[in-house]
Amino acid sequence: MTVIEVADLRKAYSGRPAVDGVGFTVEEGEIFGILGPNGAGKTTTVECIAGLRAPDAGKVRVAGLDPVADHDEVTRILGTQLQESELQAKLTVREALELYSAFYDRPADWRALAERLGLTDKLTTRFAKLSGGQKQRLSIALALIGGPRVVVLDELTTGLDPRARRDTWRLIEEIRASGVTVLLVTHFMEEAQRLCDRIAVIDRGRLAALDTPSGLIRRTAGSTVISFTPSRPLDPADLAGLPGAASTATDARDGRLTVNGTDETVNAVITLLARHRITAHQLRVSDATLDDAFLDLTETSAAPSAAKGVPA
Repeated sequence: MTVIEVADLRKAYSGRPAVDGVGFTVEEGEIFGILGPNGAGKTTTVECIAGLRAPDAGKVRVAGLDPVADHDEVTRILGTQLQESELQAKLTVREALELYSAFYDRPADWRALAERLGLTDKLTTRFAKLSGGQKQRLSIALALIGGPRVVVLDELTTGLDPRARRDTWRLIEEIRASGVTVLLVTHFMEEAQRLCDRIAVIDRGRLAALDTPSGLIRRTAGSTVISFTPSRPLDPADLAGLPGAASTATDARDGRLTVNGTDETVNAVITLLARHRITAHQLRVSDATLDDAFLDLTETSAAPSAAKGVPA
């Protein structure tokens, strides 16, 4: 069942397009990711979904409701954790949870949420004294306190250390397991690859791709990566003739060779090494990653909107 529908969404600031014809659907029960470079239009897109910004054109629906015209109804369905959510510094965790509970007719039990998110022993701690991971956990609790069907998490793990980030990933998986649909905005490729069922890649305000993580990876020019340090240099002409090879690169520091290609390329490399009696030290064969797919799908230069101060 489709819970979010976005069609031909457009939003401009001072005449400069931030979102230019983006469209996708989010199905109930999935973790749907939005990826894109800084300034690509990700946050503007989710703010239109949440009813925080009115689109210039296009259609946005959450459970069939217009987020702007039906804002009150949508806030009962959709919880949000925005990119730079902040609370008053002296507000305690308990006070924040009680305050947000008062906004809803049938709020979730904030005590159970605090327990579930590991905040019970921080209830009397002021917001300013929380660690980055604890603030993120509180943000998730506040997004869930209305008992939403959908939760929007925008750059949730930015600034967290690796352990706190992985703890947050487990929380997101638990949220989905509880029946809540998750719309996740991120620029961490590992995060998106691990968590998301499908991903929309937005670049320069437009939809560059929409697929599963594995589907996006299969689109890369070289879906298999072969890397090794040869016992002596290989002839560039031999490397250029490898079947299925999309690119080759040699590290000037240690001579390590990386070839992006296909399964056919792997066999060709092994044959080439055997023919020339070259030993491959520390040979590694791996699949391409979402990083590789992302770089293929988006341009490497900074988006003009980011450079000119247009919101993301």
